Amino acid sequence: MQSPKALAPDTRAAPPVRPSLGRIALFASGDFACNLYWQSLSFFLLFFYTDALRLSPAVAGLVLLIGSVWDGIADLLVGIHAERSRRDYRWFLSAGAVPLGLGFVLLYVAPPLQGAALVAAVLAMHLAFRALYAFVNIPYSAMTARITGDSGQRALISGLRMLFGTAAALVVALGTERIAAIRPGGLGGTQGYLAAALLFGAVGSALLVVVGRGSPAAHGQEQARVSILGAMRVLARNRAFVTLNLAMAGVGMAATALTRSVLYYFSYVVGDDAGGPAALAIMGFAGALFVPVWMAVGTRSGMRGLWFASAVLGTAAVGVFAGGGRTDAWTAQLFLVVMQAALVGFNLAFWAMLPDTVEYGEHRAGVRVEALGFGVSALVQKFAFGLAAALMGTIYQLVGYHPGAVQTAETVTGIRWVMLGMPALCFLVSALVMWLNPLRRGAHAAIVADLATREKQG
Repeated sequence: MQSPKALAPDTRAAPPVRPSLGRIALFASGDFACNLYWQSLSFFLLFFYTDALRLSPAVAGLVLLIGSVWDGIADLLVGIHAERSRRDYRWFLSAGAVPLGLGFVLLYVAPPLQGAALVAAVLAMHLAFRALYAFVNIPYSAMTARITGDSGQRALISGLRMLFGTAAALVVALGTERIAAIRPGGLGGTQGYLAAALLFGAVGSALLVVVGRGSPAAHGQEQARVSILGAMRVLARNRAFVTLNLAMAGVGMAATALTRSVLYYFSYVVGDDAGGPAALAIMGFAGALFVPVWMAVGTRSGMRGLWFASAVLGTAAVGVFAGGGRTDAWTAQLFLVVMQAALVGFNLAFWAMLPDTVEYGEHRAGVRVEALGFGVSALVQKFAFGLAAALMGTIYQLVGYHPGAVQTAETVTGIRWVMLGMPALCFLVSALVMWLNPLRRGAHAAIVADLATREKQG
């Protein structure tokens, strides 16, 4: 079979479907709703467990690990169901929006329990939310592969989704801190988190209903049915899909270690409790600014090239910050801004390339696998998130972390190592794996043209 590089685009092929910019923007706004939930988990949930509910770091990390593994399983199950369902993917957004918002609120309910009963209740609420999030997020993500087959528009969609996602991160970081500040206990209490969750849940649910009803219609839904086992084989043999997801797993572990370290770093290393939420907000704002920059870079170099540029930037930032040895708030914020820029580049490249792996697999195997692929992808990423959170909890436990107390020098060193060493190592591994990815610049366009030619020829 010919290499994608060797395929010459067929000018007779019908152009890919191109929905209007307005409909694309409406679809992309769904990431604002999803990230109201996801960024809250990333920024605050571990801190809520340890410093508000007073769970030990190891137990809190274990809850997040179990939740992430279950989340991945739920993603896979939803992907299987959506792949085989005759329903439009938009239906999942409309049907799941309100239950998801309620499940998010339950995450920040403080049960009047202690010991094992408290842990069991927290875990149950965590698992319920993760299942509801999968029900909405997997079909939403998979819609990108259906609403347009144009690689350029997919990159545009990914960029707009990133902008909405970073806007949500900014809202979550600032909003949670501001709401907590006027409630008893601040970020060390429980009432502020619950009040923020009620607000974010209401906004997220309403927006998802609108997106579910108004997004562009999906094309190409009538396709040959294939067994789940057969579809899994197609994915396992799809080198573009496998390498992209393994590389992103490394980035996911890096992002988890970085973002979940921020509150601890500012509270116990810098000595500025208010600096953590402020730094998270600055990261969100900076992320929005870097999206158009990376879109321009990706257009010139290709998304695979953008991946390598992000890896170099992130690794260099860790080296400079670690070598400087400074622990003041301004230096830490500057470091986090640069790291956020790298993470934005990775995420933009990933979400632009993931739909393209659908056609890569179809071109190789003659079978198109969509929602299941997004479900498997989410399974891999959620396992990486959970593993990183569990490692964080274990390391914090080993170095003697105690919530609300003055930390020892060993504990401070451990917090710094988690925020610096884990991301740097994971960035390097992800770049090595991405080197094996075959979706170089121009490869996808050639594949799409060849698939169109095959279809015309019958």
